[in-house]
Amino acid sequence: MRSRAGRRSIRLPGYDTSTPGAYFVTICTHDRELLLGDVMNGRMAPSDFGNVVEATWSKIPNHFGNAECDALCLMPNHIHGILVLLTIDGRGTACRATIAQLGHPVPGSLATIIRSFKSASTRRINALRGTPGYPLWQRNYYEHIVRNEDQLQRIRSYIALNPARWSEDTENPARRPRRPRQTKAMNT
Repeated sequence: MRSRAGRRSIRLPGYDTSTPGAYFVTICTHDRELLLGDVMNGRMAPSDFGNVVEATWSKIPNHFGNAECDALCLMPNHIHGILVLLTIDGRGTACRATIAQLGHPVPGSLATIIRSFKSASTRRINALRGTPGYPLWQRNYYEHIVRNEDQLQRIRSYIALNPARWSEDTENPARRPRRPRQTKAMNT
């Protein structure tokens, strides 16, 4: 599925992400930059920027009354989190929002919440490092709709154990093999 300017969507076609339920998300920093902290002895030690990200994440329910933060794992160049959407109307009754039109997310939907989180954390971190307008996050994010309690428990466990597995993580630049530079002599 292609949307704006030829972008390929990774969203589940036709799924309304304002639907009540739990959503597992992964958001990577721009160019996988290692700026959210370091993993030491299997534990994450957040940097000042990482602390901003954690604080911004924890404030999501203050800005979106239909959202609860279930879990968060900060890693050096990405985050894993679970957001639970409650979608309630003014009387406390569950309701269903309309499906987003192309380029216009539904208020309170997962896309709107993630967009707001990324924007707020980027502004705060750029103010700290004196880089207005510099991207903090990659353009998109990964989402998974949590389908049942067993899956929710497995994802919570994955999130909690993530720092201990950093040395094996595909997002860890130290794990990626380096390609040897080719010179003209090697190409002839």
